[in-house]
Amino acid sequence: MNAPVSLIDVINRFIESDAVRLPVFNTAAARIQRELAKKEPNIRMVEKIITADQALASQVLKIANSPFYRGLAEVGTVRAAVMRLGMQEIEKIVLLATSRPHFSSTDASINLLMKQLWQHAVGCAYATAWLSRRYTYGVEQSQAFFGGLFHDVGKLLILVIIQQIKRNNKKLKITEALLLEAMARLHSREGAKLLGQWNMPDCFCEVARDHHRQEVDGKNVLLLLVRMANLACRKLGIGLEQDPGLVLPATPEASLLALTEIDLAELEILLEDTAVLRN
Repeated sequence: MNAPVSLIDVINRFIESDAVRLPVFNTAAARIQRELAKKEPNIRMVEKIITADQALASQVLKIANSPFYRGLAEVGTVRAAVMRLGMQEIEKIVLLATSRPHFSSTDASINLLMKQLWQHAVGCAYATAWLSRRYTYGVEQSQAFFGGLFHDVGKLLILVIIQQIKRNNKKLKITEALLLEAMARLHSREGAKLLGQWNMPDCFCEVARDHHRQEVDGKNVLLLLVRMANLACRKLGIGLEQDPGLVLPATPEASLLALTEIDLAELEILLEDTAVLRN
C-alpha cells in the first residue's frame, strides 16, 4: 500500500475513534447571524454582542479600520463601525474575526498551510459575495460570503486532525505532499460533515461536499458562485493551488452564471484588493 493511502487510513481511523477535537463555530458569530436574519435586526443587540467580547470587539475595529474598509477617519467604537459600514459588512467582519483563530498551529509546517488556507478562504468569501450581487442570482450576500468562507473547512479539519495525530506520535514524519494529498482526498466529505455538526443549513453542506465535483450543477447557484470564486483564487495563486494559465471566461461556471470578461477582470481586481484582509 502506498504512503498517501496509509496516511488517509490513519486519518480515517482517528476520525472513527471519536478522538477528534473539532473546531467550534463561534457562539457570538452565530448569535449575530440569527439577529441579522430577522426582518428588523436590532443594531444595539449586535453592538452588545460584539462589545461583550473584548477580543472580538478589538478585531472588528482592526478590520473595520483596515485599508479595505477605512473611510476618511478611523472608527473608535463598535457602534461607529456598524453605522459606517452597515450590518452586512459587520456580519462579514465578525465572521472573519471569529474564524481567524482556527487557522493557526504551533506546528510550523501545518501553520504555513493553515495560513495559505486562510488566505484562500477570505479571498473566496469576498469573491463569492461580490459575484452574488453582480447580477440577480437570488443568493443573499451574507449566504454567499459564508459559503465562500467555509467551502474548504474540511481542509482545516484535516490539518487539525494531523496536528493531533502528530502530538500523539511525535516520531511520525509527514511530508507536505502527503498532507496535500490527504486534504485533497478527504476535505469535501469531512467538510460537509463538520458543517452538519455545526447545524448549518444543507446548502452550505452541499457546497463543501460538491465544489470539486466534475459534473457542474447548473441549478445550484450558490455552489456555482463558490466554484467560480474558487477558480479565480486559484488563477491568482490565493491559497494552496496556483494555475495562472486558467482562462476564467472559458469555464462552465462563467458560462452558467453569464459572466463576461469584464466581470471576471473586475473580480480579479477585487481579489487583489482583499490582500490586506488575508494577512
